[in-house]
Amino acid sequence: MFKLSFIYIGSFCFILSLLSFLNIIYSYYFEILYNIEVYSYTIFVSLVFSSLFFLKKNDFKKISLYEKIIAVAFGYLILPLIISIPYYFGLNYLTFIDSYFEAISGFTSTGFSVFNNVKYLDQSLLLWRSTSQWFGGLYFLISILFLIDIYDENYKKILTNFISLDINEIIKQSVKIIFVYISITFGLFLIYKIINLRNFDAFNLSLTVISSGGFLIVNNLNEILQTNFQIYIFSISMLISFFSILLPYNIFFLRKKNLSVFTEDYYLLIYFTFLVAIFFIFFNQGNNFSITFLSIISSISNIGFSVYEYNQSNFSFLILVIIGGSLVSTSSGLRFLKIYLLTKFSFNELVSHTKPKHVFLNKILFSKVAIDTNDINKYFFTVIIFILSLTLLISLLTLFNIAFDDAFKLGILTLMNTVNSSLHGLENLNFAEFSQSLKLILILFMIIGRIEFISILILIKKFVFKN
Repeated sequence: MFKLSFIYIGSFCFILSLLSFLNIIYSYYFEILYNIEVYSYTIFVSLVFSSLFFLKKNDFKKISLYEKIIAVAFGYLILPLIISIPYYFGLNYLTFIDSYFEAISGFTSTGFSVFNNVKYLDQSLLLWRSTSQWFGGLYFLISILFLIDIYDENYKKILTNFISLDINEIIKQSVKIIFVYISITFGLFLIYKIINLRNFDAFNLSLTVISSGGFLIVNNLNEILQTNFQIYIFSISMLISFFSILLPYNIFFLRKKNLSVFTEDYYLLIYFTFLVAIFFIFFNQGNNFSITFLSIISSISNIGFSVYEYNQSNFSFLILVIIGGSLVSTSSGLRFLKIYLLTKFSFNELVSHTKPKHVFLNKILFSKVAIDTNDINKYFFTVIIFILSLTLLISLLTLFNIAFDDAFKLGILTLMNTVNSSLHGLENLNFAEFSQSLKLILILFMIIGRIEFISILILIKKFVFKN
């Protein structure tokens, strides 16, 4: 069981070593020489762990789902340990827990930070923070492939025509995702250059947006986005974390694709259009819709950025954060299509009892197959586990003297891996002042939020209710 974890984590450590090498080149080029040593440590440790990838793999012809879930979960614990090396050895004032907290927050694309003023950080460390998000987003996408057996048939068809994936097919699909992920990152960089952002800002923002991360290289986004045109273009670019990461790829190879691969994106487009119309009519703050437009997309993509002070009620944005975006994206959330199908199924069941002569088919667009009841059960348990996890986290936060209102908001943002900002009234939250115990609690729940909630139920069934 643990051998699989070592091999899975080892494969990602090789990518992490390459990213560390890029930081060394950057530090050397701009003569930030005192950081080269800490990135050398990171490369060494990454290469040592990556050697585990070359363990004999002849035992992995058939891997259980439990082993896959455990491998992914271990990755969320071990890989941030390596990412934390530059924080711990490069900044003498950070404790190990603070360094690990920052690494976990980046790797899970959450964006909570122990740094109150990032302007005091050197550019190589700012780049490392953005890189950790980019790396975490890639890990999350490939983990979806690795755990594809826990998803329903309609979700599987978004990625592949196979009912299940063996190791060879996972590698093949992973290469495709890596290619698309890198290509979109480069495309975002070009877009940000077109709207006249400086190179360093454009590159870091492209790493952040593609991963649905929350780290910034400045204290406030409005220090970078200074015109309405820039805000609108940047807002639209954040949709890449809302729709399927494979949408551009599927459009490009449209002739070879079945329309079923666009099912989720079709519903997401309708949902997004509806939200924009509603907010434009009822929540247009000060007739400056660019700020509201950015807030909508920032919420549905689970990025969480805001510009200026947002004085309206933030509860609506919390709801959007919970709903989330596409399954095959770097966003978190319960996922819109799951909530839609669960609602549709429940409504049809209620109506069928009041009107027994009417037959309601639970189908989705482009599909002739009715929704399986087992899939509805998965959606239902996902919601239940989220509610239980949120209740537990809120209870723990209040024990540390955090006001219930703030604990409620912070609990949602933690489980949905979304950064705190003025959208949620938590922009002044100081994580550096949190106790070590509280940081460890947030670390645990940031990881829980990044792992599919149904995975937790599967593990509980395996190890708690063995019989």
